[in-house]
Amino acid sequence: QVQLVEFGGGLVQPGGSLRLSCVVSGTIFSIFDIDWYRQAPGKQRELVAGITRGGTTNYADSVKDRFTISRDNAKNTVYLQLNSLKPEDTAVYYCNAKWPPGGLDYWGQGTQVTVSS
Repeated sequence: QVQLVEFGGGLVQPGGSLRLSCVVSGTIFSIFDIDWYRQAPGKQRELVAGITRGGTTNYADSVKDRFTISRDNAKNTVYLQLNSLKPEDTAVYYCNAKWPPGGLDYWGQGTQVTVSS
């Protein structure tokens, strides 16, 4: 059974930092492309950052130069470093794993990030 579990959310002041982790179990982690999405109250879920199985990264314009995505295949984990946080970054952050050749697509349960003074 494939599971994605996110860690690291919390309450932080504007300008602060957090590191989110997504641990994947029950599958061959290294073949998956991994994305982080977020959903704020009353808004659609949006793509924040992604990293392919080859290590290529991409970011939403709103987080470029503030967030960094990375992966450690030995630990079956993807990280999202959030720096210079703003109140508008407040959302539930979700991890998504995709393997398009096999039509596989998995989601975590999400972790809450709240940026407030």
